[in-house]
Amino acid sequence: MQRWIGAACLALTLHATAQDRVDVPSLDPRAAVPLAAHWFAAPGTMRRPAVVLLHGCGGPYDRKGRVSERLRDYAALLNAEGWHALVLDSLSTRGVKELCTQRNAERAVTQSHRRLDALGAMRWLAARDDVDASRLALLGWSNGGSTVLAATNRRVSSVARATVAPRAAVAFYPGCETELQRGHDSSAPLLLLVGAQDDWTSPQPCIALAAASLGRSRVVEYEGAFHGFDGTAPLRRRQDVPGGVSPGQGVTVGGDAAAREASQAEMLQFLRAQLAR
Repeated sequence: MQRWIGAACLALTLHATAQDRVDVPSLDPRAAVPLAAHWFAAPGTMRRPAVVLLHGCGGPYDRKGRVSERLRDYAALLNAEGWHALVLDSLSTRGVKELCTQRNAERAVTQSHRRLDALGAMRWLAARDDVDASRLALLGWSNGGSTVLAATNRRVSSVARATVAPRAAVAFYPGCETELQRGHDSSAPLLLLVGAQDDWTSPQPCIALAAASLGRSRVVEYEGAFHGFDGTAPLRRRQDVPGGVSPGQGVTVGGDAAAREASQAEMLQFLRAQLAR
């Protein structure tokens, strides 16, 4: 396990703005209509790798209804590498605005739903003429990071029988407890990026999950970093979240400039290696 990486010279000065609103079918039979999604195409006409971006519990949009700054920034990063990016919305089509303030047992959109959403998105990508179906990846944050774990665990029947699988998967500060308890047999090399001070989704289960993976998964832990460390917002305390390391006590969220640069560099290095021809 690596506890720190030196800050990289990686600045996000451009947002990905060339996006198309698309409909992506989920493999969830209870999803009556396709999911909303946003397609950020890499330039050129060759078949290219594609990455599914899986939002956190707050959904993929900002307060103005636009794809969030974080997701646009990452789409821009991926496009700059020559990779397509697909931002998948698991909430709005189901009539849900956010999950953060809901207790896990009361959530209308669960990881079972989101797993099937991610599998459906990869199948949709594989059918496109501009996508190299052999070079797909999953990338998620928080609740979406947990979806990355759920959608790559071959101990789950829907994953084991999926006809399209990712070549690589990256999860920023996911909740790892459920998959650790289930036992995680990853369908792809998996990179976990976690904050050492995270009091919303503890890094310890992720460290244990990676240790049990027999080299299939790797964790990088950033000292002093809290939940959402790859964002740009200042640290703040959220009291409206029922979960966390100390339920009822609130959680700390916010960016860490050094951890943001280092984790993005780590992510790109990993994806370059895994998505190479």
